[in-house]
Amino acid sequence: MSKRISLSCAALVLAVGVTLSACSTAPTAPATAPASVARAAAPAPSYPPSINQLVATAKSQVKTIKMLKFTAAFDEKDVGLLIDVRNENEFEDGFVPGALNVPCGLIEFRIWKLVGFPDKTNMNTKMMLYCATGGRCALAIKSLQGLGFTNVTSVDIKFEDWVKAGNPVAMPKK
Repeated sequence: MSKRISLSCAALVLAVGVTLSACSTAPTAPATAPASVARAAAPAPSYPPSINQLVATAKSQVKTIKMLKFTAAFDEKDVGLLIDVRNENEFEDGFVPGALNVPCGLIEFRIWKLVGFPDKTNMNTKMMLYCATGGRCALAIKSLQGLGFTNVTSVDIKFEDWVKAGNPVAMPKK
């Protein structure tokens, strides 16, 4: 029995080692190019129709802004609190300058410090939220509205299109 366990452990260690060595030899983008620009876009994930319906419903129930109007508001410094609701690893690849990273799944908990809680909480703080494709930010806006926030806008753009249009992209400070 112990020989079988030892062989199983050895096989597992070998498999992990092969996997890790395959990962470490993968090509990487040049250090000079921002990762969001240098890395080819991953194929769009496939979701069940219920997810697409959930996002479509959220977008129909929240205030949205398209690329042209967002770019104008950004240029005029009229976006209020700009929040990137993508995951931390996505944010690290580049973001709209001035944006704060508050991942969609944590927004209900992390938003409070940004709006003055507990002393002077402003539920009418102007906020614009964006993500990679416009879905997560619409869902995050619904959550914020459910908490009582009144001046929130979903930026209905693809971050990739923002980059392709030559708009500025900031990188996190290391």
